[in-house]
Amino acid sequence: MEWSTAGRALPGQDVSGDRSLVLDTGAGVLFAVLDGLGHGAPAAEAADRATVILTENCGEPLDVLMVLCHRAMVETRGAAVSLALIEPGETMQWLGVGNVDSRLLTLGPAGPELRATMLLTGGIVGYRLPSHLQPQTLPIRPGDLLLMATDGIVAVGPESMDLAKPAVTIAGDLLARDAKDTDDALVLAARFRGPCP
Repeated sequence: MEWSTAGRALPGQDVSGDRSLVLDTGAGVLFAVLDGLGHGAPAAEAADRATVILTENCGEPLDVLMVLCHRAMVETRGAAVSLALIEPGETMQWLGVGNVDSRLLTLGPAGPELRATMLLTGGIVGYRLPSHLQPQTLPIRPGDLLLMATDGIVAVGPESMDLAKPAVTIAGDLLARDAKDTDDALVLAARFRGPCP
């Protein structure tokens, strides 16, 4: 995997409520993007609680991780949470509650193409968790790019990206070009290079 994140707090604030994590689970790589409700210290507290839970329990299934995050954030503002697990065998599972946008992009014959968009479930982790949490599983191919972004980033289509660039450049460019002035913002870009030999 090649991955990078880029983020910033709401202009005028010292701390962001948006967080990202990349964890080796022993059976794959877990990517997580969290957007604490609102901004500032209360949003950061909610996201920080979830990052601790994810770090300590990263080997659990995605639906279990979402429930554990929910329990940890009950007395906070809560957060939008999206999780993606890239597994051996060129498959990926993903699951999202709230509005962290996640997409899988690929380089097609005519340029970048959208392969899949995470089906998000309504709710706020820590406040109102959906009763049915069902991760989606999809195949991935070498060169595919996982893009996860909080709602502080204006939604962008694949046509506005150069997938030949490194992940660090893609994430940085999206933050610089598409971050809103009214919220915290964070982008995670991860390229699948292929299975380990």
